[in-house]
This record gives sequence, structure tokens and C-alpha cells, in this order.
Amino acid sequence: MEAVEIEAPVVGVTVYPDRARVTRRGSTRLGAGEHRVRVAPLPLGVRRDSLRVGGRGAATVLGVDVTTWRQARSADGQVRALEQRSRELADELAEVDDAYEIETQRGQFLARLADRAGATYARALASGDAAPTDVAAFADSVAGQLADSRRRRRGLDRRRTDLAEERAAVERELEAASGKRAPDRLAAEVTVSVDADDVELDLELTYLVDGARWQPSYDVRLVDDAVTVTWFGLVSQDTGEDWPECALELSTARPATATRVPELTPWYLDRVRPVPPPMPMAAAAGFGAMPAPAAPGAAPAGAVARSGPPRPKVRESAATVEQGVTAATYRPARPVAVPADGSAHRATIAVLELPARLDHVTAPVRATEAHLRATVRNTSSHTLLPGPAAVFHGADFVAATRLPTWAPGEETELALGVDDRVRVERELSRRSDTRATLGSTRRRDVEYRISVANHTPRPATVEVRDQLPVSRDEAVVVREPTLVPPPAERTELGELTWRLRLGPGESGEITLGFRVELAKGVELAGWRE
Repeated sequence: MEAVEIEAPVVGVTVYPDRARVTRRGSTRLGAGEHRVRVAPLPLGVRRDSLRVGGRGAATVLGVDVTTWRQARSADGQVRALEQRSRELADELAEVDDAYEIETQRGQFLARLADRAGATYARALASGDAAPTDVAAFADSVAGQLADSRRRRRGLDRRRTDLAEERAAVERELEAASGKRAPDRLAAEVTVSVDADDVELDLELTYLVDGARWQPSYDVRLVDDAVTVTWFGLVSQDTGEDWPECALELSTARPATATRVPELTPWYLDRVRPVPPPMPMAAAAGFGAMPAPAAPGAAPAGAVARSGPPRPKVRESAATVEQGVTAATYRPARPVAVPADGSAHRATIAVLELPARLDHVTAPVRATEAHLRATVRNTSSHTLLPGPAAVFHGADFVAATRLPTWAPGEETELALGVDDRVRVERELSRRSDTRATLGSTRRRDVEYRISVANHTPRPATVEVRDQLPVSRDEAVVVREPTLVPPPAERTELGELTWRLRLGPGESGEITLGFRVELAKGVELAGWRE
């Protein structure tokens, strides 16, 4: 029974974080009896156990087989054209190399000829058998041929460079299409039993394929006290088959991790065993300075002034969502074609307007800088997946960060860069070292003064973080004579947090003092000013 091959293009793709489900549809007319319908080519990454067949028509599906379609070369037209061009460029490079070698030998021959002819002409001139004009004419001829040979070699060098660069570009394209270069392909052969003559049969073939993925990416933009989060899906694939513009869906389901319920393992307790101290890590770099926001109503930089009534803002399309029990499926507003070259194609999933609470955070014991912070609550129904985010303050890019998994109703903090309009200073205002009576203990008293000034045009809440030293030895005792004003929060590890509420132009001050007492003969380690 010979197989009937039908055209069944890709009409829909559901992309998961680590694979994709592809849907193909095709039609044919068949007579009564059993037939084999062949759908090809399928990519080599097809999960054979995931193949499913459905459709419409007066027929019964008896079985589905996956066979290997072996060919001498790739069946993909783009790959075949690139491979043909690569071979042509290789032939041209070989011709250029041959021509260059011939010109090199020509030059060497002319040089040897000139050397030998020089001695011959010298004897002929001495005997009077040759005129000086003959010698000059011969020398000019040889010099001209040598110059022409070298000029041709320079031209061949340039031609070789151009061909090598073009061939490298073709090879890069072939490498990007590596999934389509393999000549072998799979084919699905569907055995059907048709009930009557001249039946129109519509077949739908679905299968899972590896080599496809989508990743979330975000733009987070702060304007006044509101945050706009634009959620993008970056889709890429190297499955070996191109996806045309079709019904593309992005699913948050993770088939690889949803197949087994976690099992418990024994919980062992053991004694603490010393471990070597960790290697020191470089301090994280701070954000760059945040530009001052534009005045209300001011046009953004580079904008062209226009007359007439203001025009509405450009809107962004968003995907429709279907919420399941454990995952959501998003369908972008417009079709997206995704070739099998590994390049990322972006689709907008959602645009969310979220309320934000702004404040400043500073730790002057580390750096006298105030960072603007936005605390944002996810008031949408979307669970945002972890991914990179570009943070903007108005039209200005201020930071690159990464959003964690962000569930509905959950709050997260976004760092919006250093705000130079909030000035912070920390200075050592007092230090004294004394010895107690009879020399039994030594004391060190220190006091720091932290000042914070708000030079922004609006009230600001500034969270100031500092710390007290914590003793790890009973011979070193830390006492606290001064904490003014009292901190809002304090931990057992000596971390202190104040929250200053400052109006425009107002300043606040914090005094932090403590005493360290040392037993006789004990040297203090870990001290810093």
C-alpha cells in the first residue's frame, strides 16, 4: 500500500519554557478502503510518543507510525541555497589561490630572467655586440611585467579577503540554521480506513518537539507614583522546522517538572564541623546616578514641538490569557513567525499599571548615597515569571535588574538608582580610649553623627541603615550609651533601621554611640571606624 503524501503546514504552536507543541493540518480526498497518509518532513526532535492524530471526515484512524526519511542533502530550501553558495565560494577561493600561485611563479621567473640577462648584456656591451638602448628596453619590459604581476597579486589578495568574509557570513547563517542542516527527517504515516468513495479527509497532527523555549522579559517604567510593567515573551527555537505566522501561544506550564510529586528523604542531624572561611567577594557595584525628572508638562528630550491639541499616547497590544488550574496560556495579539535559527522574537504578553510606594534607602556606614526605591504591589491577576527587567524613570534608563516570581497580591522592591538630591553624611564625632581603675579593663567610646537632607520638591521617607558591633567573645563587651532617636527596627546581629520623614528642604540627624570594654590583656580584632 503506497503512502499518499499531503501538504500539512504548521497552523499553531504552543511554546513552553523548554519545548513546544506543534499543530499541523492538511486535507486530501480518498476512496473507500485502507490508505496510508504521509505527513513530512517532521523535525528530528519530535517526541514520538507525543504524536496525536485527529480531524474530520468519514474515516477511522487505525494507527500512526513514525518513519525516518533519509536523504543525501537537507530538504530545507534555505539551507540548500546556503550550502550551494558556500561551495561556490570555496571554488572561487580555490581559483583565486591558483591564480595567486601562478602570478607568484611568474614573478619569480621574471626575477631569475633579469638576473641571468644582466650578466649576458654586460658581456655584450663590453664586446660591442649590444647597444645601451637595447639593454634599457629589456629592463623596462621586465620591470613593467613585474609591476603588472604584483598589481594582479594585490588584486587577488583583495578578492580572497572579500570571498573569505562572504563565506564566513554564509557559514554563520548555516550555523544558526544547524537544526535544519541534518539531511534526515522524520515522517508520520497515518493508516486510515475510509468508509465511502471520494471522501474529503481533514487531518490534524500534533506533537511535542524539543529545542524550543520562551523566556519572560520586562520593561518597568516609573512615572510619578505609578509603575507600568510591560511583560514580553522572548520566543526562540532551533527545532529544525520554521514556524510561519500562525496561532502562537505561550504557556507557563512546565511539563518536565510536573510529572512527579516530591518525595521526602531522611532528615539527619550531625555535629558542626569547621569549614574553611569563604573567599572574599567584591562589593556589588551601585547604580549610576539618576537624572533629575523633567518638570511637569515638559516635553521629553529630543521631542519636536507641535501645535494643536495633544494627541493620545501610542497604545501597546496585549495577549489574551486562558488561566488553567496550575498554569496560564497567553496568545499574543498578532501572529509571530519564528524561524529555526535560535534568534529571539519578542511578543507582548501584558501591560500592567501597578501602584507604587516610593522611599529612599541609605547605608552610610558603607556608602553615603541614597537609593530611590519603589515598593510595588502586583494588583493584576497575572503571575509574573522570573526574568530580566530594564528599569526606567520616565524616559531615562536607570537600572537593569531581575524580577523574581511575582504572584498576584505580592509586593516586590525595585531599585531605581542613586538620587543625588537626598544628601547623606556620616562622621565620627567623638572617640576616647580609657583604662579602668587598677587597669583591669580598657574602654573605647565612640559616637557617630548621621545627617540626612531632603533637597527634592516633595516630602521624602528615608530609611537609614547602620549597625552596632556584635561581640563573639565574653572578654569583649559592647554597651550602648546613645541611640538618638531610637531605631524603628533592630536585630540580634546589631542591624539598626531608622525611618526619617523629611519635608522639602528639611534635614534630620541621628546620633549613634556605643562603648566597647576589653578584659585585661585582650587585643581587639575587627574594629573599623
